[in-house]
Amino acid sequence: QVQLVESGGRLVQAGGSLRLSCAASGRTRSNGAMGWFRQAPGEERDFVAGVRWTTGLTQYADSVKGRFTISRDNIRNTVYLQMNDLKPEDTSVYYCAANERWGVVPITESGYDYWGQGTQVTVSS
Repeated sequence: QVQLVESGGRLVQAGGSLRLSCAASGRTRSNGAMGWFRQAPGEERDFVAGVRWTTGLTQYADSVKGRFTISRDNIRNTVYLQMNDLKPEDTSVYYCAANERWGVVPITESGYDYWGQGTQVTVSS
């Protein structure tokens, strides 16, 4: 049973930067993937970025490619999302997700088994 706790969400001005953290506990396997999703009011929950623990393979949504970077610290069991050049349309609740499966980086909700509570990111214009 994996537990995930996100942190770092806050209000930031457009063009600014922010780093989100996701601390994972209860992992029982060295393999698996971590992902970030986001959901704005009235919108679907969409994939943002993901990374595999062992290989470092990454995947990004087109909307954030070149602006966001996902990374992982295997020793601390923590995943980060560095967000640069933030735009008002990035305003969302950001969720951390995890699985302990073999594979690449899932880009759908069904590809993950564990979820954090979410952290609010608000970008003002």
